[in-house]
Amino acid sequence: MRKTKPKKRILLPDPRYQDSYVTRFVNNLMIDGKKSKSYDIFYGAMDIIEEKTKDVEKTPVEVFKAALDNITPQVEVKSRRVGGATFQVPMEIRPDRKISISMKALILYARKRSGKSMSEKLAAEVIAAFNNEGAAYKKKEDTHRMAEANKAFAHFRF
Repeated sequence: MRKTKPKKRILLPDPRYQDSYVTRFVNNLMIDGKKSKSYDIFYGAMDIIEEKTKDVEKTPVEVFKAALDNITPQVEVKSRRVGGATFQVPMEIRPDRKISISMKALILYARKRSGKSMSEKLAAEVIAAFNNEGAAYKKKEDTHRMAEANKAFAHFRF
């Protein structure tokens, strides 16, 4: 590689929860550089989560982190071309990429969900992921199933 690797930027923690995970999520949620709008959506979703999960002995951020853990895939399949044939080769995912995939899946399926506001849709998807259900959780399960089915091609990893 000719170019040097770019330095990892350090994300500042968010104003309300003092958590850099939240900042990273808000950055993924943001469209057209409207960060304050993204914060409004996220904090609105956290308020809704707090109301709906009163029986659970966790703060909204802990529920959010648990939901992210539940939808984080451990393996993925990558296409490898070997001798004219293309194989779906299962590979472990880097820790940084795992977080990125789970956040983006949560946002994607929250946007596709039906509901009034984005805060409500996001809260519903987070609660569903926390309870091991919902579209984002299903995507993780499908990814794992695909990797399990193609386990025979694992020796093509290199």
